[in-house]
Amino acid sequence: MDYHVVVNHEEQYSIWPDGRDLPDGWRHEGARGTREDCLAHIDRVWTDLCPLSARRS
Repeated sequence: MDYHVVVNHEEQYSIWPDGRDLPDGWRHEGARGTREDCLAHIDRVWTDLCPLSARRS
């Protein structure tokens, strides 16, 4: 099964199964592959786990 890396308005990342509709507030980030590939990508790019709204305040 393939997955997509998705991100929300708070710049929080997750993976989502290919072919399923995204929940409101999430968008495709661009990376796609196996579960392990997507999680490895998230480990590389999501370096600040603090939500965007907390970083702005």
